[in-house]
Amino acid sequence: MGRTMLAAWAAVILALAAGPAAWAQAASKLETVEIATRLVPSPAKYSVLLPPGYEAQTGPLPLVLLLHGGDGDNGFLARMRPTIEAAWAAGELPPAVIVTPDAHRSLYMDYRDGSQKWESFIVSELVPDVRRRFHVSADRRQTVVTGISMGGLGSLRLGFDHPEMFGGLAALEAGIEPALSFEDVKMRNRFQRNDAFFASIFGNPVDRSFWKKANPANMAIDNRAAILSHDLQIYIEVGDRDMFHLDEGVEFLHRVLWDHQIAHEYRLVHGADHLGRSLSGRLRDGLKFLTVHVLAPPPPDTSYAAGKATVDALRRRMGVPDDQPRPAFPPTSERP
Repeated sequence: MGRTMLAAWAAVILALAAGPAAWAQAASKLETVEIATRLVPSPAKYSVLLPPGYEAQTGPLPLVLLLHGGDGDNGFLARMRPTIEAAWAAGELPPAVIVTPDAHRSLYMDYRDGSQKWESFIVSELVPDVRRRFHVSADRRQTVVTGISMGGLGSLRLGFDHPEMFGGLAALEAGIEPALSFEDVKMRNRFQRNDAFFASIFGNPVDRSFWKKANPANMAIDNRAAILSHDLQIYIEVGDRDMFHLDEGVEFLHRVLWDHQIAHEYRLVHGADHLGRSLSGRLRDGLKFLTVHVLAPPPPDTSYAAGKATVDALRRRMGVPDDQPRPAFPPTSERP
């Protein structure tokens, strides 16, 4: 951990130790930025949450993109501010610059007709603009993306498409369908997105090949080599009572990742619906994953090596090859 990160952590710890009044004085700072662009409706807006002690730091901090859900906007960051501050106070997230763009109901996509290019805007204009204006690291291992619902979908899309840019992603209750082709998408899994909405983004009629290229399950398969070579850290979760049946899409993605041996963490949250009172804790769990596996990983667990050596010796005695492939689920394409 570098001096900059230690200094920022120290500011948080000292404020906590001094009590509520000092913590209020060292509180985070929320700003809104507008930038001109030709890629999406201009000017585009994004909100920025700066951590306590930001002004005192002298070097770059991690960048966390926090993507809002459908019908949301950059005001989502203000609503999640107490959750992020609680994560900072509990040491679950290192001091970082948190950014939420106002992406409308874009699915964080470049539209088929080229009229709006949200993925291109975020990657080629928004992130560079944040790095120019704020003390943010350009290191991919200090750059992560997370979000809920449509924002979970956006997290998957940005992470799978640009693993060279992001060290990890945490997709919460991602708005994805359990299919590898548009023909297999049932109304049960897209009733909140009518035909006119699909046509506005994917073409009218829907361009099947374009949809497939932008579908996270297909993206994971197509971009597997890059995802693995960059060691992208992946966290996906969903509630088992999701009112939009997004548990079916996220479970499907989990099995695709498993089938293609793409390491990830998957959680099916018992009793959780879409949003609701469970969201704050679930976001903190996603941030903890990104902290432990990307932003501030702990020292290696030496007990694992010793335990594995014992298990490997037992495996050899039992005649089990060390390189035996992991059993896979039935092929994803063959599931009902």
